[in-house]
Amino acid sequence: MSLNVFMRPHIEMLAQDYDLTLIANGVANEFVVSNESGVKIMPVAIARDINLIHDLKALLSLAGIFRREKFDAVHSITPKAGLLSMVAATLTRTPVRVHTFTGQVWATKSGWVREGLKALDRLIAWCATSLLTDSPSQRAFLIQEKIVAPEKIRVLGYGSVAGVDVNRFKPNANARQQIRSELHIGESEVVCLYLGRLNPDKGVQDLALAFAQIATQVPTAHLVIVGPDEADMSTGIAQTLAACSDQYHRVGFTNKPEDYMAAADIFCLPSYREGFGSVLIEAAAAGVPSLASKIYGITDAVDDGKTGILHEPKQVEQIAQGLLTLIQNDHLRKSMATQAQERAYQLFGTAVLVEAMRDFYSQLFISQSHEKAI
Repeated sequence: MSLNVFMRPHIEMLAQDYDLTLIANGVANEFVVSNESGVKIMPVAIARDINLIHDLKALLSLAGIFRREKFDAVHSITPKAGLLSMVAATLTRTPVRVHTFTGQVWATKSGWVREGLKALDRLIAWCATSLLTDSPSQRAFLIQEKIVAPEKIRVLGYGSVAGVDVNRFKPNANARQQIRSELHIGESEVVCLYLGRLNPDKGVQDLALAFAQIATQVPTAHLVIVGPDEADMSTGIAQTLAACSDQYHRVGFTNKPEDYMAAADIFCLPSYREGFGSVLIEAAAAGVPSLASKIYGITDAVDDGKTGILHEPKQVEQIAQGLLTLIQNDHLRKSMATQAQERAYQLFGTAVLVEAMRDFYSQLFISQSHEKAI
């Protein structure tokens, strides 16, 4: 999913200026490019979970490809691919090695697990010649945690990996009516939406607990949870919301997230960790204010008090109060929606981020040419 969600606009742009090879797990099935693009596709099996044998095979495969192809630059994204690619590129002396940090798994860990995972990120940073991260606050966090030196890491534009497609995520009256009709929700009722993977770090159980607390106070409010369940959480969430089951709606994976955004009035993201929270600017572009955790990454996507409300992570009472505030105050909700949409268009449009990536690579290769000349 990372290629289509995060990198497609950059890949399409870079292919106009450079000879581009795309390497990823299952890439042939996931990413389709036109014949005219000139992008060469090479799938390599990279398992998401740690498996020393499979990981070593992937590392050797990548090193073999890098040695054979003699790339001028290697750019990686996601933790596992980043570690393997940066090590392989260093071993094969690829001159330009770029990694994009998109959030730290270890941010919510403790003890030796946290320190071990941090050490792997430090290895990525050491191997890379340049680093990107998808939010200013994440950059500050990585510097504070001594993962990387300040001069080695930067943010494209105001943050996010590839911005938001404002032609896709926008107010859509037809989609709003269709989704609400399918879920049996009236137009005058208030929809609180969570859209994303269900796992403990997303804080969805906290959202369910908070909504259960306030449901009787706002009988015309609905909680809609959309996305694949990665941790068998659906049953527990349904049990939490059993007393207000007529106000709760569960939808699995969708390839039309923009339709659910259009149907929503409030977007909820009570995460414990995020690199940026791209889904927040997608909601903003659709004219939906957010209720989200006050953590690094999210604080760049939501302007607290203007485009949404931020709460401390894991604080169910704060989530409940934020829900009540937005559900019961139409004027505030609509004012935030307008400001959120304007901010998304001005700061986070895909065109802004794609141009920033073009400038990044232009400067990178100019610097490399100067170093060779010296």
